[in-house]
Amino acid sequence: MIVLKDIPYHRGPIRDPFREFDLYYQKSSDLALLPLICFVHGGAWRSEDKLDHSNLARNLVSATTIPVIVPNYRLSSGSNDVRHPNHAEDILELLVFITTTSLELPRVFDPSKIYLISHSCGAHMLASIVLDSASIFPTLTPPSTVLNAIQGIILSEGIYDIDRLRLDFPAYHSWFITEAFNDKPSYAATNTTNLRLRSQSNIRWLIIHSKGDTLVNVAQSEAMFAHLQSLYGGLIGQTVWSNTDELTQEHDALLSTSTYLRIVVDFIKGANYVLAA
Repeated sequence: MIVLKDIPYHRGPIRDPFREFDLYYQKSSDLALLPLICFVHGGAWRSEDKLDHSNLARNLVSATTIPVIVPNYRLSSGSNDVRHPNHAEDILELLVFITTTSLELPRVFDPSKIYLISHSCGAHMLASIVLDSASIFPTLTPPSTVLNAIQGIILSEGIYDIDRLRLDFPAYHSWFITEAFNDKPSYAATNTTNLRLRSQSNIRWLIIHSKGDTLVNVAQSEAMFAHLQSLYGGLIGQTVWSNTDELTQEHDALLSTSTYLRIVVDFIKGANYVLAA
């Protein structure tokens, strides 16, 4: 397996390690270009690094033969001014880079076919980009090249509703919510369960949640799944799937399980899912 590390996706005068990504792929003699998988890590908007998910990236490449990228993005802390939507802006900048400047990268994937995978707060970032947050955060508006490229989105252990999260886990407010979103009486403007579809969207969604997750409760995923169902319910050819029954591991541990890998690979390969009630 070939790994290219620390590829910059942000154009700046100095290197920014928080705006770089790693690319994992296998050598192939097949001239047909494969899609691309992009994994966006979690970490409560304040921690984790792309290298933390190197094993998952390698497992995904081995199971699918599809190239995988894992990006970093700027993280919030009490000593900087990185706040929402800055993290999601970085991920959108990455996606624009991938879909418009792929000639600078090895020609091992088709930039017009991308599968997005995310974990925890990464799910909030992707939902804020793919759903329509333009009236609140216009900097998260993706160009048509990005929207058209997204074939599917897999969101695991996602945070979608900040107000609900604060209600269910009061300690999170001082732990990381104020760092990532500032201290506010309400976070309704940032709740992705309030966002509508963008005008062009033919994307497949899979919501995953483990029964053993004690850090983010399944109520978050249930709310997002219900919201997506309501958005896509009247549209022909749009599918929203949910898997909240198979995984039993804790919030982070599930990412290293064979069950998680199988669920993700099956979805990407187009396996039939039973739509949750």
